[in-house]
Amino acid sequence: MLDNMIDLPMSLHDIAALFDRMDLVALLCLFFAWLLIGWLIQNPPKSRPSVALLMAEYRREWMRQMVYRNPRIFDAQTLTTLRQGTSFFASAAMIAIGAALAAVGNVDQLIDVASDLSINNDPRIVFEAKLLVVLFFLTNAFLKFVWSHRLFGYCAVMMGAVPNDENNPDAIPRALKAAEINITGTRSYNQGLRSIYFALATTAWMIGPLALIVATLVTFGVLWRRDFASRSRAVILAATDGMEHSADNRREQ
Repeated sequence: MLDNMIDLPMSLHDIAALFDRMDLVALLCLFFAWLLIGWLIQNPPKSRPSVALLMAEYRREWMRQMVYRNPRIFDAQTLTTLRQGTSFFASAAMIAIGAALAAVGNVDQLIDVASDLSINNDPRIVFEAKLLVVLFFLTNAFLKFVWSHRLFGYCAVMMGAVPNDENNPDAIPRALKAAEINITGTRSYNQGLRSIYFALATTAWMIGPLALIVATLVTFGVLWRRDFASRSRAVILAATDGMEHSADNRREQ
């Protein structure tokens, strides 16, 4: 009789019991690193502004210079390039989400590969739960890219509203408004990229929690270096073009 009974679905408590303490530590490390690097990039120390913060002032200067540029074909083309970038990554994120959902539905091959690399023989539900974390980051990236694309569209409209007359008192204020929308769109775009990075790091969890911790630390280090210790940052920061990079008044809102 018992053999003929239908198995009841596992509860969240039952699923959580399949993960050990090291898995929880690795998962907390993943989300802590993701949130921390985002906060550090947007709120860097005054003595060490991030590349995102430095580029924000160039975006403001771009909009100021646009007021004096006629025709503004260059500005329109540049913004179109930014929108194409967000559109490309949004499409790529959708494809990745579809692939991850397909993997959740057919996880057997993933289990075979992971079993060859891991000392643990985890049940199917464990791999499906791990894939859901990957899906979380991919979905967050998709939403960020879509919002970024929309914000760049707002920026295009606001740029079109900037008077061609540089002596018009509304020209600079409107241009700076467009700059702030541009900066906000870029921030969402960067957040989407960071989610892609951490989605890739999460795939290391298929091997085990230690692999996830290592992948998380490597991802955090790569992102930190690019915003705080890269060669490109040194070039942007160099005082050779008349731009002042004071962190006191360049902090993103």
